[in-house]
Amino acid sequence: MFTSSKNKSYRDSFSYRAGKATSTKKERSFKEKDASRSRRVVTQQPPQASPAKSQATSSSPTSPNLNSAIITISVGPSQRLFAAHEDVLCKSTHFAHACRAQFFEASGKRVELPHEEPEVFSAVLEYLYKGDYTPKLAYDKKRASWFLEDTDASVGESTIYQGDVGGVVLKDTIIYCSAHRYNLPELQRLALKKQGLQSGVQCSTILSSARFAYSNTPASDSKLRAHYLALIIRSRNTFKRSGTMQMEMQNGGSPLFFDLFVAMVNHLDDITSAKSPR
Repeated sequence: MFTSSKNKSYRDSFSYRAGKATSTKKERSFKEKDASRSRRVVTQQPPQASPAKSQATSSSPTSPNLNSAIITISVGPSQRLFAAHEDVLCKSTHFAHACRAQFFEASGKRVELPHEEPEVFSAVLEYLYKGDYTPKLAYDKKRASWFLEDTDASVGESTIYQGDVGGVVLKDTIIYCSAHRYNLPELQRLALKKQGLQSGVQCSTILSSARFAYSNTPASDSKLRAHYLALIIRSRNTFKRSGTMQMEMQNGGSPLFFDLFVAMVNHLDDITSAKSPR
């Protein structure tokens, strides 16, 4: 019949087929669309760093470029010779400037450090290559604390004799001051952290190290100087019986003791204000 042929032709038309195809698909609501979109745009969260990694102060080890030039470094009055790759040494802006100054040298570059201690520069060089220096800093997960590896308690503190202060100075203090001179702030933080782990240091060593720190850091230094002031205040019962402390204060000649006086007054003010009723 006419009616059936009309229906058949309509069913064969493009509009009918398109309408049927679209009608078979279920129309999704806005919520469903948002939910599906949110499922597709899930990003993986970065893993949380462990305390040892997040609090580490040392830099990552450096793999030297095999094509990097070899720099000779003469250290100390004895002119002890060290060798280092230029790209590693130039992590310090101090040494980078020294290498650029010898750019046109044909016989090889050489850096002179006549006032540096070979033992100290060896630690600096070890840090530039490995991100740490001996003894290495390690983290104890069970105790949630830092410690120094391969330390022998019977040996005592690691010190180097310094003629300008007339006594021995803690090695970490000298490394801190050298790191400041070489513009290596991460090494400064590492040396300060290691020094804070030292124990059983003699009063005379603390005082000579404090005087060395004051002589080799700018007045703006708020880390190493504050460390020694806090150390002396915490050990005040020992220092007030120390003949070395009395002799040092009588000799004077250093802003250390005025800063110590100010720090102790501030400490007493804090105690007084804490005890006074509000």
